[in-house]
Amino acid sequence: MRTIGIRAAPKSVTFVVFDADAQAVLNVEDIRIPAAFHTPDALKYVRNNLLDILREYRIDRAGIRVTEPNAQSPSIARIQLEGVVQEAFASSTLVSYYVGQISSISAKLGIDRADFKRYVDGPLEWPVEEWVSLDKAQREALLCAIGASRA
Repeated sequence: MRTIGIRAAPKSVTFVVFDADAQAVLNVEDIRIPAAFHTPDALKYVRNNLLDILREYRIDRAGIRVTEPNAQSPSIARIQLEGVVQEAFASSTLVSYYVGQISSISAKLGIDRADFKRYVDGPLEWPVEEWVSLDKAQREALLCAIGASRA
């Protein structure tokens, strides 16, 4: 089964394609929004690219790491991208998808909520080959993809 995990940022969307059967990362990339795009065009750009990725990799399940409800300074641009990603998931042929905050992703992974940040920040390593070479956003996306395989 192939899954995808998403972590949005104000000007890009990081995604990780994961093969749950082989426990292997197939692809790690960013969809970078061109600076010349205004918000509607940027959202359309991300949606179209994401739908292409879902088709190209034949993704079965997906997860997106969303902004925490108690975030000190939430980014409107990030929240808009998260909404477009959810809409793309709903418009696709995915078997299932989930929207996760730290607590729900941790529950799917079977780890303590407090350990989530320790995995993302680096003291703990998830047992996949590429883990040490990933940055924080990529690690969050990978954890979402692994969680999707268990959803």
